Amino acid sequence: MRQLNLMRVSIIRIEDKRWVNARIESPSHLALTSLNEGWRFNFKKNTLKEKLQTFVLICEETPDIIEGCLSFKMKDTIEPYMAYVEIAPHNKGRHKRYEQVAGCLIAFACRLSFIHGAGAYKGWLAFDVFEENKEDEIKLMAVYCKKYGAVKFGDTTMLISPEAGEHLINKYLKNINHEQGKKRN
Repeated sequence: MRQLNLMRVSIIRIEDKRWVNARIESPSHLALTSLNEGWRFNFKKNTLKEKLQTFVLICEETPDIIEGCLSFKMKDTIEPYMAYVEIAPHNKGRHKRYEQVAGCLIAFACRLSFIHGAGAYKGWLAFDVFEENKEDEIKLMAVYCKKYGAVKFGDTTMLISPEAGEHLINKYLKNINHEQGKKRN
């Protein structure tokens, strides 16, 4: 699979509601996150063990801090699959630093699904939602449905269609420089 090196995006800094430049890139110069650092997924271990293509989202003003992480793979060389996606612990809850990190990463995975998907799978993005508590799993699936246009397929699998993926790409990946430095309405 051809590696994409860089995707420029914009995210919103919560403290002043301003768009800031960020990028999604391969984590070549950064140590991948682990459970010991407050993350739910051990990207360091999973990337090696499962041979995943992993990307990080970083702000240009703080390039050594990972704001979110995404692992992607191709199942059977034709089916795009988002193995893991997570925002940094400091971007969760009431005191989070940035908004739109997850949206940018999921839209990037959708972009990968158009680039690498083959045949009937082109543009479709599959992923699974697993939570220890079934109630939390249902809530998270509802967020994926409402916010990202995903649909449930089976017990834990979700899909983002090519149409929903294009919408996410336009919403999260094509907002560079359109409002840099401006406050959100």
